[in-house]
Amino acid sequence: MNIAIIGSGYVGLVTGSCFAELGNKVICTDNNRKKIESLKQGIVPIYEPGLEELIRNNVKRKRLKFSPSIKEAVRDSEVIFITVGTPSLENGEADLTGIENVTRNIAVYMNTYRLIVEKSTVPVETGNWIKRTIQTYIKKKISFDVASNPEFLREGQAINDFMHPDRIVIGVESKRAKEILINLYKPLNAPLLITDIKSAELIKHASNAFLATKISFINALSRICDKTGADVKEVAMGMGLDRRIGRAFLDAGIGYGGSCFPKDVDAFIKICEKLGYDFGLLKEVKKINQQQIEFMLRKIKDALWIIKDKTIGILGLSFKPNTDDIRNAPSLEIIKALQAEGAKVKVYDPQALPKARAVLSNVKFCLNPYILARDSDCLLVVTEWDEFKELDFLRLKKLLKRPLIIDGRNIYEPKLMQKLGFTYIGIGRKPYG
Repeated sequence: MNIAIIGSGYVGLVTGSCFAELGNKVICTDNNRKKIESLKQGIVPIYEPGLEELIRNNVKRKRLKFSPSIKEAVRDSEVIFITVGTPSLENGEADLTGIENVTRNIAVYMNTYRLIVEKSTVPVETGNWIKRTIQTYIKKKISFDVASNPEFLREGQAINDFMHPDRIVIGVESKRAKEILINLYKPLNAPLLITDIKSAELIKHASNAFLATKISFINALSRICDKTGADVKEVAMGMGLDRRIGRAFLDAGIGYGGSCFPKDVDAFIKICEKLGYDFGLLKEVKKINQQQIEFMLRKIKDALWIIKDKTIGILGLSFKPNTDDIRNAPSLEIIKALQAEGAKVKVYDPQALPKARAVLSNVKFCLNPYILARDSDCLLVVTEWDEFKELDFLRLKKLLKRPLIIDGRNIYEPKLMQKLGFTYIGIGRKPYG
């Protein structure tokens, strides 16, 4: 099929590259001309494992190309995926300006039937507005369909998630749209849920809100474990063995971040308010997540006593491993709070340093964990990169001013760390010694 991807960010680039890998002819466009020119030169603006190679291979096979022209993308494609950002407004609502602008352009440039698919995370009933906008701005009497096909891609595992999805959700209003999308996804041989557009839109927000709820629940339990001497990892394991609950997303830490969960929880709360329902549970989920950062900062203060003039090494900046994405990353809030207390901050991340340099000031950027550790008063684990699980701890111990590790992701075992001579502080972990 001939496919257009409008919006070449994390979702757009992965979606477009994977559709090309399945044998389709794909054109990706974006209003950021600099980004498109970089992609044309083979420079991928984001880090996602396997993506650079996937793009390079499909460009070489002439199945994937990049263009700054939305007109070209609309004219050359039968199926148009909208993958632009929907950031949060100050009141928590999703900003749909990008969706509207793209929709108006599609309407202007359409010259024959098109299937317009919203893949961006949008509030329920957005499909109605897309349909109405196209009807308002379309120049000729041309038939079209609108569909919803929410994405469920995890940064750091996005290509695998696309190629081996748990399910594919399709919201449609016509037989034609249904058949096009069924045929498009047929090569994946994945479970397919076909529903109406509003249900498909709700499925995405409901899924992310529920996962955020699991994270906040286990984080709340971590505080109970801290107060009682129980071990949150053992509690999570005992819960997760119940098939009705499951072990996934029951890892206590410093809270969720990134471009999805915070934004989607806020947006879902506002959606419900507009519909006349006060979703108090989600408000508490958000509150617990915000408090988890404060919980972590209290642990740092308790361990160091005075933070002013202390040197603190931050292991990890991205909001999760295997990505360079620092949007809404807990690391940024922690660093800001430590600097406000007068701490000297050093940072290291395997992938996120270039993006961090653009937003962080008065910090020392280190090339590896050992430079980070040298003369630091403690190490603070913020992102659970595999690299951090394989460090030479005896070497670290010699470099640190004092052998103190505060583990915000519980990637180490307290008993082992204390055996190695470290003062180890986790989140809701059972103390030893």
